Amino acid sequence: MFPIQTYRETADFLRERTQDFRPEALLVLGSGLGYLAQQCADAVTLPYEEIPHFTRSTVVGHAGALTFGTLAGRRVLLMQGRMHMYEGNSPEQSAFAIGVAKLLGAHTVLLTNASGGINLDFHEGDIMLVRDHINFFAATPLWGANCEELGTRFPDMTRAYTPRLQEVARAAARDENVVLREGVYFYAPGPQYETPAEIRAMRVLGGDAVGMSTVNETIAAAHCDMELACLALITDMAAGIKERAITHDEVMDIAARAQDAMTRLVLRMVATL
Repeated sequence: MFPIQTYRETADFLRERTQDFRPEALLVLGSGLGYLAQQCADAVTLPYEEIPHFTRSTVVGHAGALTFGTLAGRRVLLMQGRMHMYEGNSPEQSAFAIGVAKLLGAHTVLLTNASGGINLDFHEGDIMLVRDHINFFAATPLWGANCEELGTRFPDMTRAYTPRLQEVARAAARDENVVLREGVYFYAPGPQYETPAEIRAMRVLGGDAVGMSTVNETIAAAHCDMELACLALITDMAAGIKERAITHDEVMDIAARAQDAMTRLVLRMVATL
């Protein structure tokens, strides 16, 4: 982990640039979901390149910017694109924003991501509430000396996906008439998509969707004792389920088509966090 001074340097910089804005929640916007930042009122946006200890986002569809503002009546901090390990980031760098948000005052994290569907009952465009995850890649942002100021050396992961926020998500889906799937997210580091054999193995092990993010951020949030929920947008069916090859353009296209449902669901959740 990074020492507390590293997190503090970033938090102090952001306080100065935003007139001591204190977010209630951090929203991490996955591939094709950055449009949610446009819903913010009184927004202040800072490119990652200008923020100490942040790294530049290199993925198409990720703006690579931090936005402070009001969303659905709540003070929020939004990441327009995350820091993936496959871009060359360390595990702790990929989850760095969680600790910074904690120091800024946030108590809640809402993650979104674009995922491949493993569950054969899922379809492209479905939204899945993540109930749990599987991390056989074994990377963790907690490697190294523990940052005691943020959390305990051995955080429990039993309720990393907070039961209260699971109920918030279910209620929001009912209110907005959005079909909400539920399942287990399987982490694969990427950037290559998985092989058909890997997908079959993940299905046997209990995975419902697969993606290249989310898990390090979830571990960091559990370490910081923050409530967390995650919505995975199924933007493609994983390798071996369909005939055609998986492409990033297809991921972005499905994300665009699901924009209305995802926006309504996220706004309703944020309003009741």
